[in-house]
Amino acid sequence: QVQLVESGGGLVQAGGSLRLSCAASGRTFSNYAMGWFRQAPGKEREFVAAIRWSGISTYYADSVKGRFTISKDNAKNTVILQMNSLKPEDTAVYYCAAAPFGDWTAKNSYRYWGQGTQVTVSS
Repeated sequence: QVQLVESGGGLVQAGGSLRLSCAASGRTFSNYAMGWFRQAPGKEREFVAAIRWSGISTYYADSVKGRFTISKDNAKNTVILQMNSLKPEDTAVYYCAAAPFGDWTAKNSYRYWGQGTQVTVSS
């Protein structure tokens, strides 16, 4: 059974940092892309960042470029989202997801999803 389990969310002041982790299990993800999405109240779920398990390709939404960094720990089957210089508009539930192929920025490409972790940035 495939599981993606996020952790690391919380409450932080604007300008602060948080580190989200996604522990993946249940299958081999070597040919997958791993992505982070977020969903704020009343808004659509939007792409944040993605990384290929194999290789080093990464992708970022324009709104987080230069502030967020996605990385992976192959030995631990974990994907990390380091979030710096956080803004109140980054407040959302953050989801980890896995996609076997397709457009890594499109949520419809992702087959597996975690349960989400809340990130709240106060002004």
